[in-house]
Amino acid sequence: MSFELIIFYFFSAIMVAAALRMITAKNPVYSILSLVLVFFTSSAIWLLLEAEFLAITLVLVYVGAVMVLFLFVVMMLNINIAQMREGFVRFMPVAIVVSLIMIAELVLVVVSKELSFERESNFVSEMGNTHALGQILYTDYLLPFETAAVILLVAIVAAIVLTLRHRVQTQSQNPAEQVKVKAKDRMRIVSLPSEDEKKY
Repeated sequence: MSFELIIFYFFSAIMVAAALRMITAKNPVYSILSLVLVFFTSSAIWLLLEAEFLAITLVLVYVGAVMVLFLFVVMMLNINIAQMREGFVRFMPVAIVVSLIMIAELVLVVVSKELSFERESNFVSEMGNTHALGQILYTDYLLPFETAAVILLVAIVAAIVLTLRHRVQTQSQNPAEQVKVKAKDRMRIVSLPSEDEKKY
């Protein structure tokens, strides 16, 4: 047994244990932290398969952004844990069936002799996974990449516009009106008599 295979089994055991902890934890915060550990070990396995880009993306996007957002949302919400776990036993048979199907698919993939994790392209082995992916993405697939970027930008702008509401009670600043204001409109000089002038 090689050293890489030992590391693979070690990370796989951690990932399976964290996944089981994620679905059996009573506290949702513990479940999210266990899912973060699953993502970290998955990225380590991607590194063993020499897919550096996928490993870095998994850590930066999912662990660094999505899971942190989930954690903040769960911590801010007042979740009734007892009510949330009422249907756990009722849906257990369906969960067992789905789990058995997933395990059977994984076993078929691992046992299959047609799969090979060896690199078949000298192009990728010479310059690296990330370099090769970036070169293909920005040459052959430049138009689909830019189209996806524009669609995501439109989705972000649409989400901001839909959530932007002008309420009467809310005080907001209008920079255009602030620039038009002159000093005489905001400041008034008043002459007040001194104490000596009041005596006389």
